[in-house]
Amino acid sequence: MPVFVGLPADLDVASLPSKPTVLFERWLREAIDEGVPEPHAMTLSTCDAGGVPDARILILKDVDEQGWWFATSRVSAKGGQLDEHPAAALTFYWPLQARQVRVRGPVVTGPPERSAADFLARGSSARAIALTGKESQPLADRATCLSAVQVSQARLVAEPDLVSTSWQVYAVDADVVEFWQGDKDRMHTRVQYTRDGREWSHHLLWP
Repeated sequence: MPVFVGLPADLDVASLPSKPTVLFERWLREAIDEGVPEPHAMTLSTCDAGGVPDARILILKDVDEQGWWFATSRVSAKGGQLDEHPAAALTFYWPLQARQVRVRGPVVTGPPERSAADFLARGSSARAIALTGKESQPLADRATCLSAVQVSQARLVAEPDLVSTSWQVYAVDADVVEFWQGDKDRMHTRVQYTRDGREWSHHLLWP
């Protein structure tokens, strides 16, 4: 099947910003402006207790000096994995521009007030599901799930400011960020940012 069917953009390696967040935000904005579906969707990769990789798609919530932010329940599979191995990798792919961004580093937890604000910003159904506290656990049937969610929805009607005690925001405090600009002839342009302390440097990688 064909690949790179979009219109690959250029990556000017002669005028790269000093920080990867600047270039990331530029690429994200271009993906949004060019109509990439769900451009803030990303693959979160973690490791389980045996060191086996695990991956799933999440939504990027924010990017700032502390890192790339996302949220989940601490009682979920990924929450448990992050408790045991607080490090992760994120992967973004925007096929219309043939662009990929890879982010890797330790994971830090956000403060309770940030987690609460994120939870309250979610839709009512999403909050009701999270309040069940059952994410990733075995489910006997869909009817059981529906019943539990209905109980949670009733709680939210009675307490609209209710916040799940297990809801947590996390940030990947990246120490490596790679920008990959695809090329139909496979002469991909790859730029890797690495961090020493709080200072960033960057270099090219072979395709």
